[in-house]
Amino acid sequence: MEELARESIRSISLLSRPARGSDVPRLGSFGAIFIMLKSALGAGLLNFPWAFEKAGGVNTAITVEMVSLVFLISGLVILGYASSISRQKTYHDVVREVCGQRIGHLCEICFVFNLFMISVAFLVVVQDQLDKLCLSLYETVTGNTEGEMPYHWYSDHRFALFVMCLFIILPLSVPKEIGIQKYTSVLGTLAATYLSVAVIAKYYLKDEHTADLTPEHSQGLDSWASMFSVVPTICFGFQCHEACITIYSSMENKKITHWVFISVTSMIFCLIIYTLTGVFGFLTFGRQVASDILMSYPGNDVVMIILPTCTHCVHTLIRCRLILTILWITVTLLIAIYIPDMSEVISVIGGISAFFIFIFPGLCLIFAMQTEPINHRMRSLLTGWGVVTVITGAFIFGQSTSIAVMELMHKF
Repeated sequence: MEELARESIRSISLLSRPARGSDVPRLGSFGAIFIMLKSALGAGLLNFPWAFEKAGGVNTAITVEMVSLVFLISGLVILGYASSISRQKTYHDVVREVCGQRIGHLCEICFVFNLFMISVAFLVVVQDQLDKLCLSLYETVTGNTEGEMPYHWYSDHRFALFVMCLFIILPLSVPKEIGIQKYTSVLGTLAATYLSVAVIAKYYLKDEHTADLTPEHSQGLDSWASMFSVVPTICFGFQCHEACITIYSSMENKKITHWVFISVTSMIFCLIIYTLTGVFGFLTFGRQVASDILMSYPGNDVVMIILPTCTHCVHTLIRCRLILTILWITVTLLIAIYIPDMSEVISVIGGISAFFIFIFPGLCLIFAMQTEPINHRMRSLLTGWGVVTVITGAFIFGQSTSIAVMELMHKF
């Protein structure tokens, strides 16, 4: 993620300028916001309508989003501040410098595991679409639109996913240089915007709106549990914190007030796109919405399949060398095949994301306040906020991980 951010910074030559006496590009405001959006917008968009349904409806989900937005922006601002005082340019270097070696090592472990689970999530998305694509091609060729497609090994979506991993994802993952990814990341941002517009358009073009919008849980503990179920999706969807330090380090204007503006603006844009997709996807399908919104649309709806499938496919690129890359893709492929429900993967990712959005930024703030020359009242206030952030992150991690483990145990 940090490498993608660096490559994106190099590619936006019209939005940046070299620093004095250096060929390194410096980002302007628009360039920084754009790269933040590129880092945040992704497969989480597909899960938002389902999360709105699980949360108990539009009002509850938006309320949780707005509360989460405070912590999301706070985490970005804290990380920018930590980068400025530590003079480090990557997430794990900042955490190691500010919080110490042990927490730095924990950050690296979480980073690798988070990247691994994100790879699984993207493969699950691709697998979902390959399943519908195979069915659509069968119906087009045979003209049979009723009944199930007869099983053939070559038409199995799992075989198609294997072929895609072997001939598309692996060749793109092996090269040491990642210059090509600056084009695929732009395509992914456009696809996220396209998907949001398409979901809204499909709602208004629908002849009848008969979806059941009644919440499944309406009171007591079930209501609270359902409300918090949207948090992992929010963490997964808005997650750009790993790349934000690289972005901050490349900005021309590194004033904290300016970084606050960049953080707020980028998060608001993300909020608009995610909320519109969640609201209109939920209003279209109600309680019948799938965990991957694309699976709720007919298999022959080309508009809702081809572009998202292609863009999410190229986003499964992994930065490793040959042997590790092959092992990585093989393991993520097997997990994606046997855990096909996207919501289960996102529960795990949401829990791990809590470390990067809440826990590590909170720890950075707590440790920074021990040495920064500020007045006692402000130090106490910021340290308290750091503690609140860490506790909130620990709760989200525990809640999301527990739900994911219980769902897996229930299935097996």
